[in-house]
Order: sequence, then structure tokens, then C-alpha cells
Amino acid sequence: MDPATKNKLGRVDLDVTAFSFGTAPIGNIFREIDEGTSNAMIETAWDAGIRFYDTAPMYGHGLAELRTGHALRWKERDDLVLSSKVGRVLRPARKADIDYAPWTNAGRFTMHFDYTYDGTMRAFEDSLQRLGLERMDICFIHDIDVFTRGDEQAEVFKQAMDGSWRALSALRDQGVVKAIGVGVNEWEVCQAALEQRDFDCFLLAGRYTLLEQESLDTFLPLCEKRVAAVVVGGGFNSGILATGAREGAKYNYAPASDSILQRVARIEEVCANHTVPLPAAALQFVLAHPAVPSFIAGTRTVEQLKRNLAWFSHPIPADFWTELKSQDLLRADAPVPQ
Repeated sequence: MDPATKNKLGRVDLDVTAFSFGTAPIGNIFREIDEGTSNAMIETAWDAGIRFYDTAPMYGHGLAELRTGHALRWKERDDLVLSSKVGRVLRPARKADIDYAPWTNAGRFTMHFDYTYDGTMRAFEDSLQRLGLERMDICFIHDIDVFTRGDEQAEVFKQAMDGSWRALSALRDQGVVKAIGVGVNEWEVCQAALEQRDFDCFLLAGRYTLLEQESLDTFLPLCEKRVAAVVVGGGFNSGILATGAREGAKYNYAPASDSILQRVARIEEVCANHTVPLPAAALQFVLAHPAVPSFIAGTRTVEQLKRNLAWFSHPIPADFWTELKSQDLLRADAPVPQ
């Protein structure tokens, strides 16, 4: 598979590359990435034919949007697809007054949740200013899930399905954006949103992977029926499907449990039997589903990025997927690469 392969974004007149560049790391999550490395990664991705870039106000308190726009502003705008998100309004502040965790040396803004109509419109316009570009192509409502909002989720979801939905729907009707969606960590929230509103696409982080396929029950079939696209982020489950079952491996941003370590170790045994790198299997599996046009991956170095790109084209024999299913390490109904 070529990472620069273009796939249609569901029913929308928009083609996205199979690999998309995720910008959370260049927002300095957990540790700092210098400007040179940030620019070099985006240039490397561009040179490899990658034309889909995903960012958000949350990533580094605006820093990722600033860096993304700076690196892309001299590219031919019609050659790329850009997505960002609404749900947080950023306000200028002194660095000493900002709680950056888990970001490091990030933008000089504080973040405030706002899913009202006016707050969504402001967040959208502010993102364009930080990006320094005339438009974004896709806009997601960000983090209206239980993972982020906890006990407030039901009320937050209701507000977003009113305020943010009305704002983004109006922008889509006006042709300001081509596609609107929801970006969260739970497929159940995506399904609830699609059942209530006419969304084009979703950014689902970590919930359709080699380790998790519950979304095959109802959500992904609904997306196929409605021709709604699902862009998968967190396809390595925040680390373990890239690193393998080693000590300290991360699963959903925390140390992996013994049961997860054991399951990944079993998958690695099948990988070894067929000479398949675990990350290549994780990446190519996700893209086999007909509703998934693109896999978003964030990297910290040019070398990491090049490895991700190489995993796209690593040959994987059909027997590999058959063995995973025969050992109950993959659902029998999960689509696999042909």
C-alpha cells in the first residue's frame, strides 16, 4: 500500500491520502520538539506525497496550528487537505499563568471549553488566524466524550449537538468547509452523534485497532449505510502496537495491563511467524475497513515518520490475518487487507 494513495472521504467531494500527518506531537505534548524538527517532519511527509494534515487548538495551546500553518502556507492550497477542530476557545495569557500539562513550552493561550454557536464560530475563525490559511477543509467537534468530560459528558454532548452543530452546519451550507464531524475517543459518542445529526465524518482515536474492534457491532455498519467516513487516530493504542509488549508500554496513555501485554505478545508471535512488523500490521489493518479512508499518525522525529511510511508498504501475507483470526486475536468479521 502506498501511503500517498488517495481515498474518497465518504460521500464528500474530497480525497485524502491513506496516511495523514497528525500534529499533536509538534504541539509539544509531554516533551518539546524544536522548530527545525517540526518543519522537517512536515516537509518529509510532503515529499512522500502526504497531503492530509490534522491539527487542533488543543495541541500545544495553539502551537500545533501555528507550526502547521507556517510549514504549509507556501504550498499550493488546493493540493492539500487540512482539518482542525472546535470546542475550545483560546485566550492570550502570560506563560507564568498557564497550566500547560501535558504540553511543554506551548502557546501563550489558556484553553476554555465552549460548544455554543458563538463560541464555535469564534474558535473556527481563531484557528484560521493561527494557521494563516484561508480555509480548513474538515472541521471536527472535539472531545465531547466521557474520556475527556467525565460526568459532564451528557450535558456537553447536548450542547455540542445544538450550538456547535448549528455553527458547523451553517459553515458547510455556505461552502466555508467541505466536511464536518466529531473527533473523540469513543465510538459510542460518534454513533450517538450520527444518529442525531447529519455528519460527514469522524475522527476516532484508538477505538478501532488490532486490539479493539467493538465498533464493528453497530457504529461502522451505520457509517457504511450513511456513507460517513471514519478517520482513525491512535491506531497504535497510544504506543503498545508500535513498541510491542515491553515493560512500560503504553495503552490508552497509561501503562498497559497484564492482560493487554499478554494479548499483544501473542499477536507479536504471529507477526514473527510471518515476518511482519507489528506496527505494519496495526496500520494496514485499520485501512482495510471500507469506511476508513485514512490513518492519522503523529511522530516526534523524521526517522519515526519514515518508519511509519515504510510500514504502509511492508508486504503482509494473507495467511497472517487468517492465523490471527484462528487464534481469536482478531474478530472473524473484521475486514483485512486483500
